[in-house]
Amino acid sequence: MIPVKGFSGQKVAVLGLGRSGLATARALRAGKAEPVCWDDNPAAREKAEAEGFACLDLHRHGAFDDIASLIVSPGIPHLYPEPNPVVAAALAAGVPVDNDIGLFFRSFAGPEWSNYDTPPRVIAVTGSNGKSTTAALIHHILIEAGREAQLAGNIGRGVLDIEPGGDGSVVVLELSSYQTELARSLTPDVAVFTNLSPDHLDRHGGMGGYFAAKRRLFAEGGPDRAVIGVDEKEGAFLAGQLAEGVADDRVIRVSVAGKLTGPGWQVFARKGFLSEYRKGRQAGSIDLRQIKGLPGAHNHQNACAAYAACRALGLAPRVIEDALHSYPGLPHRSQIIAEAGGVTYVNDSKATNVDSALKALSAFKKIRWICGGLEKEGGLAALNGAVDQVLKAYVIGREAAGFAMQLEADAQVCTTMDEAVAQAMSDAQPGETVLLAPAAASFDQYDNFEQRGDDFTEQVLRRLAD
Repeated sequence: MIPVKGFSGQKVAVLGLGRSGLATARALRAGKAEPVCWDDNPAAREKAEAEGFACLDLHRHGAFDDIASLIVSPGIPHLYPEPNPVVAAALAAGVPVDNDIGLFFRSFAGPEWSNYDTPPRVIAVTGSNGKSTTAALIHHILIEAGREAQLAGNIGRGVLDIEPGGDGSVVVLELSSYQTELARSLTPDVAVFTNLSPDHLDRHGGMGGYFAAKRRLFAEGGPDRAVIGVDEKEGAFLAGQLAEGVADDRVIRVSVAGKLTGPGWQVFARKGFLSEYRKGRQAGSIDLRQIKGLPGAHNHQNACAAYAACRALGLAPRVIEDALHSYPGLPHRSQIIAEAGGVTYVNDSKATNVDSALKALSAFKKIRWICGGLEKEGGLAALNGAVDQVLKAYVIGREAAGFAMQLEADAQVCTTMDEAVAQAMSDAQPGETVLLAPAAASFDQYDNFEQRGDDFTEQVLRRLAD
């Protein structure tokens, strides 16, 4: 646990008592603050009260009269489309609003660090797609290299629930736009920007607000090194803003769209080969094509970003390459769950938007595509430029018929996962891939994308076992 500093003897309100909220309350108490908790869900309040935390209705008049700060869980809106009433009340009372990420960065360093040969480092990863895989891959490389490392944030453990940093240790954080937008303190040693595509636009008031939330990690965080995916205009703009000149190697540019040139520091992938160039000379090269845990150009981008972040910490290219080959992949992200009868079964339930589904479709050939769910704004037209490898689409979800009508691929309305898997497996021939890449949210039929991916996996494995 990371005890929160700066609030000893003061009352701090905690809004939202899920995983991060309860961890925050514990860390505040460990730092000798007095947490005052609230969640609109009675069951969540009961769980907090069972741990000895006081619960106070923060909606009531005067609730913020003696509160030093309000700590908000990531899912609670603080600005767009409308501030949560409790957040609005705190702001009206002049009470600062923060989140657990901000508390972590203000509390992580300790006096014992002065005795360390190498102070702990923090690598923070953000972006629209690939940030979970990139963060997990960095963590895997560090562990394989014999470094003490912890994975936290939007993946793994809550940031305040991890252990204090040891000599030479590294904390790898995956940070969403919800987290970077609100955190009052952001001071990573290395910051990674994977890419940007439309997502959460209602929460950020449009694409500009969404990019601004990501940009805070770099512009306000002031990392020693910034790893920036430059294949979108926002990434290219961000890299240009951070660099003092063309040879500034504090910015490491990453691409899978083409070769990067110049006197600076670049890592890019072309035709399945990763290349590192620094000061105009090649410093490393890796063949990514045979790494089963990283299929497709989108995963090659993740590999480039993770490679660059680890190089920024001084790891040798050969050490990183060896670790890449042992990376097993993350559940629900281009996860190969079975290979039987010449057919490959892939779970990419995390492909919850059009852009991530496009990346999944480009990673495989001869695809039996299971898709559908709660459609996000912007429509599905962009998918139709990438259906050449789709033999047939099997559409699930409550609005499956409407979803199917927007696809140019041969599509069958299945509605349920059970029917879609049964039909896709019946149709599949050797050399083909049955791919779950929904291009939609899961909430019309499932609680989350993990539950959807687990259902797909269970259906496939059960039928293969019969």
